[in-house]
Amino acid sequence: MPEKRNSSTMKNLPAFKIASLAILIAVTTVFTYIIRIPVAPTRGYINFGDVAIFFTAVTFGPITAFLAGGIGTAMADLFAGYAQWIPITFFAHGLQGLVIGLLLGKKINIQRLILGFLGATITMAGIYYITAGVMYGFGPALAEIPGNILQNIAGILIGVPLSGAVRRAYPPIRNYRW
Repeated sequence: MPEKRNSSTMKNLPAFKIASLAILIAVTTVFTYIIRIPVAPTRGYINFGDVAIFFTAVTFGPITAFLAGGIGTAMADLFAGYAQWIPITFFAHGLQGLVIGLLLGKKINIQRLILGFLGATITMAGIYYITAGVMYGFGPALAEIPGNILQNIAGILIGVPLSGAVRRAYPPIRNYRW
């Protein structure tokens, strides 16, 4: 007779983790791809992918946020015709998710939110600024910074409360940090 599994053992199964990560990657891809506001000087774009990255970092932790943020946004670049940006996007948003997840930790308070927001914003915007500066010049690269900051503001203002709402609606999710 097969062993009965509860939610505690389910969350540790490799298939469950892979499926959960795949869903988070898909959500991040959609949030990044669906709404794209072009930034003319560097041909980049503003999007809502950071909402999914912040949500994932707060809910599932830094490693999951690194993978979902990096792979999800890189896939959006692939679909949107920005193939040249895929490696940069992977590291910029992957490290953004990792940084916010590490700085927030498991117990969220206002100081950690501010520190996480600043760390994530500096990481992501810094990587894009340096790369765009090398590719297009540092003057045009400055034009992307406000949009990158805006994306992180959306991430913290929407992604963090969304995580709280999901954790209240489904309390077992608190144990799904990988």
